[in-house]
Amino acid sequence: MNKLVRAAQTSQSLSLAAMEEASRLGLREADIEHLFLALVINNQSAGRALRSMGIGLDAARQAVEEQREAQLASLGIEASFPEAGRIVFHETDGYEWSPRALDLITKSSGKNKTGDAAAVLRELVTEPSGLIAEILIRLGTTSDALLKQLDQFDSPAEKTTPAAEKVKGRISGSSETFVSAPMEKVWEFLANPTRVPEWEPSIGSVEHSGQETTAGAVWQGLAPTSRPDGKPVKIKPQFRRRSIELVAAHRPERIVWSFAHPDVDRSSSVLTEFTLMNTTGGTQVQITKSWSRRHGWRNLVALPLRPIQKYLAWITLFQTGSAISRAFR
Repeated sequence: MNKLVRAAQTSQSLSLAAMEEASRLGLREADIEHLFLALVINNQSAGRALRSMGIGLDAARQAVEEQREAQLASLGIEASFPEAGRIVFHETDGYEWSPRALDLITKSSGKNKTGDAAAVLRELVTEPSGLIAEILIRLGTTSDALLKQLDQFDSPAEKTTPAAEKVKGRISGSSETFVSAPMEKVWEFLANPTRVPEWEPSIGSVEHSGQETTAGAVWQGLAPTSRPDGKPVKIKPQFRRRSIELVAAHRPERIVWSFAHPDVDRSSSVLTEFTLMNTTGGTQVQITKSWSRRHGWRNLVALPLRPIQKYLAWITLFQTGSAISRAFR
């Protein structure tokens, strides 16, 4: 993966997580403390380094809150903050980075810098205000100790992740996400048909007929009629229904779902496979999506569109991974 693509994907994932954290507090501007929280749950070496030092999301949130209160107290300001609520970023709009956070992210992809989450974290712990350094002290560590740990996790050997298995006759793409919850809870969430709409954007609701959740069971899903922010969605009649089949459910490490449009001629099913693994602070989830490859002249016509297909596949995988992470935060 080249530097430009890596930097873009890192910025996208950190922006989403940071602004989700800001939305819990009713804020529309994400600052460096929200960027720090985003790094704690990040899937790259930066997140693994933080979590290996015992820095989980709950502890990090608490340290950020305590530091904010201490800063106000040092200025002689007595104020109480509203309690954090649920994430509403996906239901609202108008979010942006603070100037210093945006500047820091830009610096992380500058000359001789990699632009990944590790580069962002290195910039963050040495930024001039010292805010993150103070938060780290509250978490029982220091900037120097974190940077040493990051050096270990940022080595080529530690960066290597297992590749997804290719499915014969199908186009596939995969990504990984970290979820701050035990593996068993994540498996139960992903194996529950009634919760499919929480991570699959094309499903708005599921008609649950009461059948057992076992491999081979099929449910009917309906396309969403509105976006999370309330805006209506126009759906052609033939795309309103989707069949949802549980292809495999091997507790607690693997779930496979198949989605198809029963009212569309020659509809190609989409397989979504989740592979779970215990990791420090939560669960590592590998997500693989695959769909039937076109044959004959249709495959030749589709060749020039492959880069666009790969980008759309990444967006879909990113949305699914983000939704799963959000469900446990």
